Amino acid sequence: MTFTYTVDLHDGRRAAVGNGLLRELGDATVLASADVRTALTLGSLADAVESDVVVAVALAVRAVRLGHVFVDLATAAGTVSPDDEEVGVDLAALAWPEPDAWVAAVGASALVAVGVDGPADRPVRLVGSRLYLDRYWRHERAIAADVLARATDAPPAVDHDLLAAGLDRLFARAPNTTPVGDGTDDLQRIAAATAVLRRLAVVAGGPGTGKTTTVARIAALLHEQAAAAGAPPPRIALVAPTGKAAARLAEAVHAEAAGLDTTDAIRAALVATTSSTIHRLLGWQPGNRSRFRHDRANPLPHTVVIVDESSMVSLSLMAKLLDAVRPSARLVLVGDPRQLASVEAGAVLGDIVGPAADGLRVRPSARAELAAVTGATIEATDPGDAVAVGDGIVVLRRVHRFGGGIAAVADAIDSGDPDAVITVLRRGPDDVIWIETDPALPAAPLETESIRAAVLDAAMSVVDAARRGDGGDALEALRSVQVLCAHRRGPWGASWWRFEIERWLRAAIPGYAVGPWYAGRPLLVTENDYTLGVFNGDTGVVIDDGAGRLRAVFDRRGEILEVRPTRLAAVDSLYAITIHKAQGSQFGSVVVVLPEPTSPILTRELLYTGVTRAQSHLTLVGSEASIRAAVTRPVARASGLAEALWTAGGT
Repeated sequence: MTFTYTVDLHDGRRAAVGNGLLRELGDATVLASADVRTALTLGSLADAVESDVVVAVALAVRAVRLGHVFVDLATAAGTVSPDDEEVGVDLAALAWPEPDAWVAAVGASALVAVGVDGPADRPVRLVGSRLYLDRYWRHERAIAADVLARATDAPPAVDHDLLAAGLDRLFARAPNTTPVGDGTDDLQRIAAATAVLRRLAVVAGGPGTGKTTTVARIAALLHEQAAAAGAPPPRIALVAPTGKAAARLAEAVHAEAAGLDTTDAIRAALVATTSSTIHRLLGWQPGNRSRFRHDRANPLPHTVVIVDESSMVSLSLMAKLLDAVRPSARLVLVGDPRQLASVEAGAVLGDIVGPAADGLRVRPSARAELAAVTGATIEATDPGDAVAVGDGIVVLRRVHRFGGGIAAVADAIDSGDPDAVITVLRRGPDDVIWIETDPALPAAPLETESIRAAVLDAAMSVVDAARRGDGGDALEALRSVQVLCAHRRGPWGASWWRFEIERWLRAAIPGYAVGPWYAGRPLLVTENDYTLGVFNGDTGVVIDDGAGRLRAVFDRRGEILEVRPTRLAAVDSLYAITIHKAQGSQFGSVVVVLPEPTSPILTRELLYTGVTRAQSHLTLVGSEASIRAAVTRPVARASGLAEALWTAGGT
């Protein structure tokens, strides 16, 4: 085997320990230093010094680092790749163990529990040829068991006539329309009915498909059911993985509640419903070994738990949440499985939705019940393959937020067809601009001129409103345009664009950016602060209140939250942000800047998430090679959850 590159002995990613295949995989940046050292430590604890076993454990540690739940030893030699794609090494030419012998050697190690009934005191578990860190195997098993139990348990008692009447009131159809269940507004009715009829429901769909609108109506319908039965009002928990997403969920539910055709008491109850992060709901206790106050022994008191942005919830956190939700409670997962998944291991929402992403997978009995209460003709896709979990999953499809070229680009990306994406971009829709440029080279003036003009126009509106003390106008202008980048640092990363945009503003606006705090400074909150009521990802503006004092303002349900800037402990200037940071947000005009095609972060989900942040106008900056690389590179996380839920055993 011959390396075609020079190993950097001072590269912090490289493990300067180990030998044989372990050392070679470290030199090739397949294994990071932490992967190797963790495997060596675990091996030493169990006297497992066999090199092939340690290599397998290191690959299992690496798998979790990359978002996978396990590594498949049978295919590892042909599927692993270097972290640094410029490393020129033929990994297939390395001295990989023969797969069957490797699996046998790993299974014989004192470090490893074999099979689902293996000992519970081993840090690593081998199931078939899949090698898990035992913790993640247990999380996966626990989620599968909980989801299947909720999908198969007897549904709660529901007044079907009352539900049908409520659906007619809250989801009024336009006159002279035919009820169908194939992708129009009726899917919202079906999703709401499903959440009332079942203990487990998933309301999935892309941006602007009406997910939070549906959530508000689900809550109202559940209140109506309780009131009619003479039962206490449902205890509803609105939660999300981040403080910003939780705040936005509550704001959306409160805004929808004001216009719902229901009783004053129910509207008031919905407006009074608060939200929190999942960690805060569970009672995070850093000093406690169990970590959370609520678990199976001390479950949450809520009868309904609604989780927004579920695609961002990791395997570990979802396992902890499900452990704490009462078996009798309703669980509603809301999110878009096509967006970026959790930065930690797992792709739980995508695994649960599974084939239902392509159409309803509802069994005949559930389909008949839904048809009776919704009045919709419900056609299930491939009903012969439907299993219990599919009865609770509805994917909304009609986009209300944007259309035209943005929708066409998003659909082409989602289909995984790079030729279709390029065709739409070259057609030049009115609401889409493609600036075809090489991200490896410095930006040319002509390439950035349209971006500079759009950003400057919005920024000058922000400064003008901020200097006259109009927080509402300043925030509205701030939301009108946003630059989104794949990377935080490096050429054309968010930091580079922030510097460049601030340079434009200093040249265009006299007296701009004097001192650390100044009227017109756009803010991005980077840590939750529950005392102030601001959350990681919140955006705001510093304004002059007219009395010579500066105030940082944030939008809260159409009201202005004012904070003294000096009380904000963790903020950045908001000129450009990463696509990850923008997840869950919407902007009038969006500039999406793509990195080089070799960037490991460039994926279909990243591009789709960036494009769908735009409401009215999209500017895509990048080469054709980068676009094609993104579209053809979906995030494929190794996980056994979908298999456990959707195979014949998932009934």
